Parts: sequence; structure tokens; C-alpha cells
Amino acid sequence: MPKLSCLELFTGAGGLAKGLEMAGIQHKAFVEINSDACLTLANNYDNQLIYNSDVRTFKFDQFGHIDIISGGPPCQPFSLGGKHQGNTDQRDMFPYACQAISMCTPKAFILENVKGLLRKSFNSYFDYIILRLTYPQVELKSSECWKDHREKLKKIHGSGKHNGVKYNVTFRLLDAANYGIPQRRERVFIVGIREDLNLEWSFPQESHSLDSLLWSQFVSFDYWKKHNIKPSKFEYLDKRTRQRIDHLLEQPTFFPPHLKPWKTVRDQIGKLPRPDHEGSFNIEHILREGARSYPGHTGSYIDMPSKTLKAGDHGVPGGENMIRYPDGQIRYYTTFEAKRIQTFPENYRIFGSWTESMRQIGNAVPVELGYCIARSLSKVINCES
Repeated sequence: MPKLSCLELFTGAGGLAKGLEMAGIQHKAFVEINSDACLTLANNYDNQLIYNSDVRTFKFDQFGHIDIISGGPPCQPFSLGGKHQGNTDQRDMFPYACQAISMCTPKAFILENVKGLLRKSFNSYFDYIILRLTYPQVELKSSECWKDHREKLKKIHGSGKHNGVKYNVTFRLLDAANYGIPQRRERVFIVGIREDLNLEWSFPQESHSLDSLLWSQFVSFDYWKKHNIKPSKFEYLDKRTRQRIDHLLEQPTFFPPHLKPWKTVRDQIGKLPRPDHEGSFNIEHILREGARSYPGHTGSYIDMPSKTLKAGDHGVPGGENMIRYPDGQIRYYTTFEAKRIQTFPENYRIFGSWTESMRQIGNAVPVELGYCIARSLSKVINCES
């Protein structure tokens, strides 16, 4: 059976791209405007696949048949930490993702964005995005504003009469920790399948849970036994988590929760040697000084999943990119550690300065989460083929 082909837009460091590749999908091209990210891609993929280009002027129809379009349109317009300009922000690239889908008419698409896209103030525009992805060939005229275009799409959707390409679009807010990623990372995934294929698909079921982790730490103590360390106290946990522990301890049962425990920072990077200034273990595992804790920036506790790795303002990471030990010590993650927390393979090189590398890593889709979604989707599409 031939591999499904993919055109990826806004590729960044290639987290989603690597996940798709692991699922057996063959990339035809990566479109990415950032030159440092393109260097990263060039050192992990065939250079001929990489187009250091602005998606707004890119010729999407040059590759012939495409099975899947994927990518993460820039999230700053919708980020909780951004200026919240949404569709009025010039960095809103959803219209160009729609244009690519309209021209290539792939069997399916996978798009990813920040949780802020679901903010109430963006409801109208998000509805418009979903409608436009559903009917990508209904063009927005130069004289038309998006609100008028949305009304046109609503009428088409309500009438059920449409002769062009249509997609069955579904979206879900996923927390990466619930899929075995050692990181609390909530992101919106939007998946569309071309309607004429008559395929049924739904998001993969969650496989991991907080209750299972807390059970292994404070009921069975298996977590500490596995790591051969003394159990930590839970004073460092927030009030809600401590209440969940109390609830688990009060349950009159000897049976643990049925899902696997969330993976923690210690699970993922605990066996690595401590970083030093020379990068003795690995060139990406270099100690960076200057980490400090203050309200709202306390770091990620080693015995919990990491907080969401972030690119930060102008590429400078904040407290989310620090590791915190039970004794209160903190330090910055190294690039090598951050890469592991985003589940990149160890031989996957990230290029650029520390701040630029952390920006790329922080903007990436966790590789194994991308793989989980792509594998599920490709199985459905391949059965159709």
C-alpha cells in the first residue's frame, strides 16, 4: 500500500511533522518562514523538502496530489499570553491554510492551535474558521469582510446544497498529559476529512490520568519504588491536587484507576546526568545560569508533568521552562531536556541559540501526540484506499 503524502505548512521545528512521519506518512514539502527553524528541518530531513517561504505567496498546487495537509498556523493572535487581536492580527494564517486545502483538496487535514482560540471573545471567528474549513472552495471576495463571508457560509450549511468540495470537520481541546506526554499542554486540534470519502473518525481515547499518577505516588507508592527514592511530601502541590489525593485515600477500594499514570519530568529526564557548562554529556545539555523563582514562575516540579513549554515573549522563556526539585532548587531546562519533554527523538537536532532553540521547541507539537493522532487518522484513510 503506498504511503499517504503530506504537505505541511508552518512546520516550525517539525514536531507534528515527525509524528506524521512515524505514523508512516510521507512528506512532500515543509513550508516555513523562519530561517532558524528551516536549519533545524534541514538537519533532520532531506533539504529538497524544505521551502523557506512565506505561506501567503506560496504556490500550493505545485506538488500534484496531496493526501494530507497539516500544520500549526501561528498562535500569537489567539494566545492567552498575546495581545488577543485574533483575526485582526496580520499573523492570522488560517485563511492561507484554507486556501491550501481549497487548491489541493486533500483527503484530510490536521491543524493545531492554542487553547485561546476557544476563548469566548473569539467564538464568532472560530465558528467562521470551522465553516471555512468545511467549505474551503467558497472564496472570500476582495470586497467581502469575514463576517459577510461567514453569513454566506451559514446559508450554504443550512441549505445542505453545495456542489464543491466539503469536509467533515471536528475539533477538540487535548491535554498532552492525557496521552502519555510528560507535559501539561492544552492545544486545540482541528481535523477534517473530505466528505465524499464517507469515513468515520474520532479523536483517540485518552490513555493516562492524574488520578493514576497520584494513586501510584500516594496510595500504592509504586512511583517512588520505580525510581528507587524516598516518597516526597505533597505540600508543594496545589490545593486542588491535594484534595484529589485525599479523595483517593478515602475511596474504599484496592483497585487503582484504570488508565496509566501521567508521565512526570522525572520519568522522562530523571536518569540524565546533571548538565554542566561544557555540555559533557551532550552538546544540547548545557547548564544555563540565571533561573529564579517568583510568584507565577515557580518552575515545573520534577514529580509532576512539566508545565507547558513556551516560546515566551520575543523568544525568552519564563518560569514554565524551569525544573523544580523537592528541596526547592530550580534551574532552566537544557535544550536536550526540553526536546525530550516534547518527545522528540534524541538524535533530532534543534539549531539556533538557546533562546531560539527553546522558542522552536516551545512552539512545537509534542511528537508522540502528533503520532497518536496521525496514526489513528491514517488507519481510517488507508482502509478506504
